[in-house]
Amino acid sequence: MGRRTALFDRHRALGATTVDFGGWDMPLHYGSQIAEHHAVRRAAGVFDVSHMGVVDVDGARSREFLERLLANDVTRLTAPGRALYGCMLNEAGGIIDDLLAYRLEASAFRIVVNAGRREADLAWIRRHAAEFGVSVVEREDLAMLAVQGPEARALTAKLLPPAHAPEALALAPFHARPFDDWYVSRTGYTGEDGFEVMLPTARAVDLFEALRAAGAVPCGLGARDTLRLEAGLNLYGNDMDEETDPFESALGWTVAMRPVTRRFIGRDALEAIERRGSARKLVGLLLVDRGVLRRHQTVTAPGVGVGEITSGGFSPTLERSIAFARVPAATGAEVEVDVRGRALRARVVKPPFVRNGQPLVS
Repeated sequence: MGRRTALFDRHRALGATTVDFGGWDMPLHYGSQIAEHHAVRRAAGVFDVSHMGVVDVDGARSREFLERLLANDVTRLTAPGRALYGCMLNEAGGIIDDLLAYRLEASAFRIVVNAGRREADLAWIRRHAAEFGVSVVEREDLAMLAVQGPEARALTAKLLPPAHAPEALALAPFHARPFDDWYVSRTGYTGEDGFEVMLPTARAVDLFEALRAAGAVPCGLGARDTLRLEAGLNLYGNDMDEETDPFESALGWTVAMRPVTRRFIGRDALEAIERRGSARKLVGLLLVDRGVLRRHQTVTAPGVGVGEITSGGFSPTLERSIAFARVPAATGAEVEVDVRGRALRARVVKPPFVRNGQPLVS
């Protein structure tokens, strides 16, 4: 038996099929993964993401510490309430985890890490925090719900006190703020608008039920995966890990190489990779022939070399198979994928495939 969130009994009562994910027993779906996917694209869905790790960093040198820890530059968080996506790297430039960082106050920050990396991340963070004299606190007292979809923000705002609703709706993307004991951020992992809400664990069930009553459809990990794949968002352990760097993982945009004086962990390795160029790249694939793209299938770039699918599956929005693949850097516009011994044609495209409900490829 894995770890369980405060909502586990509600998931089971609603008929969820549960699976192990990063050591947690989490809902895969509540009956129809495709129906949950479409609910998010067309209206609103609610996900229990309380398995994610929430870590608060505080102290006079907290910003200096995070400038060292993260490949993206936290000095861009110029005021409380700003959020930033980025990677935490090892000395070789490999990705320890991808995360969101929030500025809570002048010298206080919050980072949200992946469930399967919680223990490793916390050990790494604490190891490097010692020299900066900052406090590192894992917020196991908090739960987290993601409300996603074109109707998600309006639906969630109705559950706040009337005086707070306009302020919540006015939040810009990648901004957050507290509302009583909620911490609401306009972020997500689906390619749709919405909120992620952190709140005391004791209040999680009440919020989940209120969101359901307001019309949000409970959604599991299955829909979360197809949504993020359509949206062109990497999954740790599939599309990136400690053996891959941001440049070969389509995450170069999250690396702040300027100013050159900021010596973040992994910088020396990335500078060397920049000089020689990456041998591989992460691309999107759109299957031309009939079939289904899956992780670990071999991708052949004619006249160039071979690569591998890192994430793949059926896109409910596009009604065809899509994937991410790590391929040789010189790969062109078309490749072949080995699907059960058959060489199927696929087009190389730049993700996202879908954003805000609209297909971006055809």
